[in-house]
Amino acid sequence: MAPSPAYTPGSAQPRLNRPVRERYPQIRPTSGYGDPRIRHTGPGPGAGFEQEPERSAKLSARLTLALTVVVGQLWGLTILVDEWMIGNTDTAWWGAGFLVLSFLVVLGLWLLDPKDR
Repeated sequence: MAPSPAYTPGSAQPRLNRPVRERYPQIRPTSGYGDPRIRHTGPGPGAGFEQEPERSAKLSARLTLALTVVVGQLWGLTILVDEWMIGNTDTAWWGAGFLVLSFLVVLGLWLLDPKDR
């Protein structure tokens, strides 16, 4: 195997051709893993796990129900606008009632547990 060619600096600026230790004096051999100030490498045991699974389950159920209602409202609004544009105002008013009812369902869910906000 041929020996590696000698290093030749590639920058026209002489200050950039200095060795790394001279360019960055703040980087010491003890920086990082050897730094005595670093005692712990991460957040510790138990990090990332749910501390209150009951609360998490309750919030997930509420979120799922609220998202279902929102999707239903969007679907209902689409039907309502279509019916209104066709001229079926009776059906459109029933659709408006559906939208108000679904909004009241979400409002009821929000008022269900005021301490959990």
